[in-house]
Amino acid sequence: MSKLNEILSFNKSFVSEREYEKYATSKFPNKRMVIVTCMDTRLTEMLPKAMNLKNGDAKIIKNAGAIVTQPFGNIMRSILVAVYELQADEVFVIGHHNCGMTGINPEIIVEHMEERGVSSDTITTLKHSGVNLMRWLTGFDNVRDSVLQSVSIVRNHPLLPKNIVVHGLIIDPETGELELVDSAETQA
Repeated sequence: MSKLNEILSFNKSFVSEREYEKYATSKFPNKRMVIVTCMDTRLTEMLPKAMNLKNGDAKIIKNAGAIVTQPFGNIMRSILVAVYELQADEVFVIGHHNCGMTGINPEIIVEHMEERGVSSDTITTLKHSGVNLMRWLTGFDNVRDSVLQSVSIVRNHPLLPKNIVVHGLIIDPETGELELVDSAETQA
């Protein structure tokens, strides 16, 4: 059952009661930072609270696993836009313990796709078209290594200004404790 009607009904009262006013801010991050983190539901409120962030303090980019896989993919583009157009000058890559992308099996994901109606012909066509589904759907074995790899891609990007600092952290989704795994200050 779709949640659309429930959302639209709530939204109508949200707007009419001017609830939006307490979230007013600009498009520029107050703390001039951009965060790449996981879409895990446990982090929705936990991560900003654990970092003392309020609405408008940071640009937050979320994906499965907080993974930056390609230097010229969507995540890196968003980081560059935040830096060049939205005044961010510090990047945080924040993975988390017990992530759903840890040890994920791409073959199982493809099986689930087929169970939900994606034809095996479509899967075969993608494979023959040069799409490596197994690589594309792969997660990671170790969150620390994944964060370090993502930090390296961001930090060494040819279009990122050298004065932009990039840090890697891991958050515990149960307690909010942050573990520093790579600090820009130690790279100088």
